[in-house]
Amino acid sequence: MAKVLAVNISEKKGVPKEPIEKGYFEVDHGLVGDAHAGKWHRQVSLLGQESIDKTKLIEVEGFCVGKFAENLTTEGIILYELPIGTRLKIGETLMEVTQIGKECHLGCAIRELVGDCVMPREGIFTKVITPGWIKPGDEIEIV
Repeated sequence: MAKVLAVNISEKKGVPKEPIEKGYFEVDHGLVGDAHAGKWHRQVSLLGQESIDKTKLIEVEGFCVGKFAENLTTEGIILYELPIGTRLKIGETLMEVTQIGKECHLGCAIRELVGDCVMPREGIFTKVITPGWIKPGDEIEIV
């Protein structure tokens, strides 16, 4: 079963996100209160624990979810293999995959910490189709 491990948020771009108890995701916006939210195709970022496990961050003391600046940390689904246009029911929401990976910006906090960032290769981005709440433990279902 695929599920959400964490919902993560940050007030500014270019920094790791912090986990929150639950998040509200708005149509044409993304996670309310998150710096990356807005009316564009990369409203919500997702990264699988499977991808995080491939990095050297496992050895970094104090490392936890959100450090790749992902809004949703997931488990049990290989996100980067999903075709663009795939719809995912996550918690109360419905999202559509809009992009696989991204170009890492200069000064990436993760790259500076360990010399590598997996988000550009294996993270995905979605737009919100149906709004609602998402919390850790919510199931992720391919629609």
